[in-house]
Amino acid sequence: MRILYFTRDYSPHDERFLSALAQTAHEIFLLRLEPRQPVTLPAGITEVKFPEKMNAGNNPEDNRVAELRTILEKVKPDVLHAGPLHGPAYIAAQTGFSPLVSMSWGADILHDGVVSPLDREKIQTTLYNSTVLVDDCQAVTTKAVHGYGYPRTRIYCLPWGVDLEHFSPNGKARLREKHGWQDNFVFLSMRSFEPIYGVNVTLRAFINAVQQNPHLRMFLFGKGSQEYMLREMTEQAGVKDKVHFGGYLEREDLPDAYNSADVFLSASHCDGSSVSLMEALACGTPAIVSDIPGNLEWVSNGEQGWVFPDGDVETMTGLMNTASREPDLAEMGARTRSLAQEKADWKKNFKVLLEAYEQAVILNNSTLKKQDCF
Repeated sequence: MRILYFTRDYSPHDERFLSALAQTAHEIFLLRLEPRQPVTLPAGITEVKFPEKMNAGNNPEDNRVAELRTILEKVKPDVLHAGPLHGPAYIAAQTGFSPLVSMSWGADILHDGVVSPLDREKIQTTLYNSTVLVDDCQAVTTKAVHGYGYPRTRIYCLPWGVDLEHFSPNGKARLREKHGWQDNFVFLSMRSFEPIYGVNVTLRAFINAVQQNPHLRMFLFGKGSQEYMLREMTEQAGVKDKVHFGGYLEREDLPDAYNSADVFLSASHCDGSSVSLMEALACGTPAIVSDIPGNLEWVSNGEQGWVFPDGDVETMTGLMNTASREPDLAEMGARTRSLAQEKADWKKNFKVLLEAYEQAVILNNSTLKKQDCF
């Protein structure tokens, strides 16, 4: 099968999907809508490109639709895979090509389509023209079905999952030792410093908690537009020595970070199945998370960690103190690992994408019309 994989650029998530696809018998082509720089692709992946210059005076999106039609005529894929829904998938939907496998990236349908009427319209157009939809959590499935009328029978839920061998509770805690925090209770945040991820909520809660319990510490990994503000918060609160800003970590260093922490934190305001949360669970690290639907699919209060109302700094502070006194943290960690093994196994979950491709071809060749499913 020839598959054209159409995405925005080349994120770590794209790299993981393409690396896995490269191991299959399928012939894979990559098309990037907004390539920022050249990338080294997995062996067996062929990149095709839009023309560098667009026709002057025309709508750039219209240009891309016409150019994508030309690329499709050259590549002649059996399946067009595209996402997010209001980006590459929207352009793909306008070409009329079928079968189209549209992939939600979570925030497109859970956030952008909610706050932006234009994005909602784009998502509706995409779904109407999609042979199947691939998503990463039940929250997206529910939104697609009840918010957009997409048929549940054409949705394939694929939590993006983690490598359970790479992310495990068996690693060392070198980072914790490096900072001399062996005798402290350590929290960990791995979310980007952007408003949607609520890292400011996480830090405010930690500042409150550490004033009540000076024994607490926090690793704060990530980058983003709020970094200066977050660093200022630690300075003004006098907790600079208790918070470590570590930037981005390479993949090989991630398990050590999770194993160096007692509890993982996420105050995200919107998420599908968060990969960093799944990584933490796979490492046996309990979590304190906001009560958004995507998180509730992974964390139950008192089972894999604790849940607080989205944006509620006071409750999150209380849960940090509760976690630091939890006598059965190891038992809770064992439950998080068990859940990851059950639901977050990347090798098992990836097969769902291949099933979606096969079903898209079958549906495209059947007599069932697109309008019949709405």
